[in-house]
Amino acid sequence: MSNRSATTGRSAAATEDIDHSVELGHGNSPAAWTTVAIMLFGAAIACIAFMMGPPATVLFIIGVVIMLIGLGVGYGLRAAGYGVGGHKLKSDGH
Repeated sequence: MSNRSATTGRSAAATEDIDHSVELGHGNSPAAWTTVAIMLFGAAIACIAFMMGPPATVLFIIGVVIMLIGLGVGYGLRAAGYGVGGHKLKSDGH
């Protein structure tokens, strides 16, 4: 075992100050919620099919395809302005 301290060898990036004043958004948007809902549904189908065994291979693939569709829907909604900071979500004062 080494006698070196656990704090030695830190990278320069780990010791830099982080600006916590910037709002991250955390994906709280219709695009994010819709994407997560669709992908959770696909994951549930895939998990159930996985537990059923080899006869449910087609059902597993359907679940994976639903998850990929959810990802595409999320990108589409973000492009349409429903993502974090999107133009469809900004209030114009009316």
